[in-house]
Amino acid sequence: MQPAFIHPHQLLPLAAAWFLTILTAAGCSPPSVLLTPVFDSPKLKEQTVQSGRFLDGSKIAIIEVEGLLMNARAAGGIVGARENRLSLFTQQLERAETDRKVKAVVLRINSPGGTVTCSDAMYELVQRFKKRTGKPVIASFQEVAASGAYYVACAADTVVAQPSSVCGSIGVIFSSFNLEGTMNLIGVKPETVKSGRLKDMASPFKPLEGEERKIVQEMIDSYHRRFITVVQDGRNLGDDTAIADKTDGRIFTGEQAKALGLVDELGLLEDAISIARDRAKVPGAKVVMYKRPYGYSGSIYATQDSPPPQMSAFSLPIPESAVLPNGFYYLWQP
Repeated sequence: MQPAFIHPHQLLPLAAAWFLTILTAAGCSPPSVLLTPVFDSPKLKEQTVQSGRFLDGSKIAIIEVEGLLMNARAAGGIVGARENRLSLFTQQLERAETDRKVKAVVLRINSPGGTVTCSDAMYELVQRFKKRTGKPVIASFQEVAASGAYYVACAADTVVAQPSSVCGSIGVIFSSFNLEGTMNLIGVKPETVKSGRLKDMASPFKPLEGEERKIVQEMIDSYHRRFITVVQDGRNLGDDTAIADKTDGRIFTGEQAKALGLVDELGLLEDAISIARDRAKVPGAKVVMYKRPYGYSGSIYATQDSPPPQMSAFSLPIPESAVLPNGFYYLWQP
């Protein structure tokens, strides 16, 4: 049995208990408080979200691709870090692979994308899952399935989007910032000791110019070519001329994407599940999802933490994609 810990959801009761202890010491008589410990578990809990019609136990597994895709635990405010999405995705696919009753997978996608490497890893995981199991994979777009999230969807056998879904944004962006002017205003001059002339390339304390900008642009172009190759492999959109306007970074509605061949069908999540049942020849299969009640462990990707953005002493509730670590992203960030 693993050691007990106080889950983030119990922080408020814990603070209340601490306050009540002070009241008791002051002579007050507060009501008693019972704190129940929970146990960290790497296991996933299967939840049935739609009942089946037959008794053979066949299943369709819904696996989420949601939020900012990073191989890191995203910051979670006062309740601590949230789940590493690549870790959870890996473990969910493994669960669907080893369960013989799971006959197909639906990727429920609602994400603007994320880092280049995490998007590529998730895409490769789906490809390997399909190769090893032969189980159909259907992608279902919700509000947003852009950039890296669309990259992941290209590994699916069939892509279903709602007419109003935001998708596309096939391109690469390099996230950085320049603080040189601000540092000069406050009279601070950074000092850097380095082993090579390009070691501090893309430093926020100087402009990204000349040779450094050229090197970054070459990397972006390389990542973009890989993205286009993934789209071509999954969508077969024709020659370079035919695909150019579809891969210049612009976004599309689901209806536009259908007309351009970027998605296969228009429909809701229910329709994607129906396609999965048809492809797997299990019309009466129930639908399940995998959840982890507590904890973040469970796969080889579980322990990496997100590099914390350098902020002031004030803590502000900001979206997780508002301040990103420097890096290359397949990300739609309006």
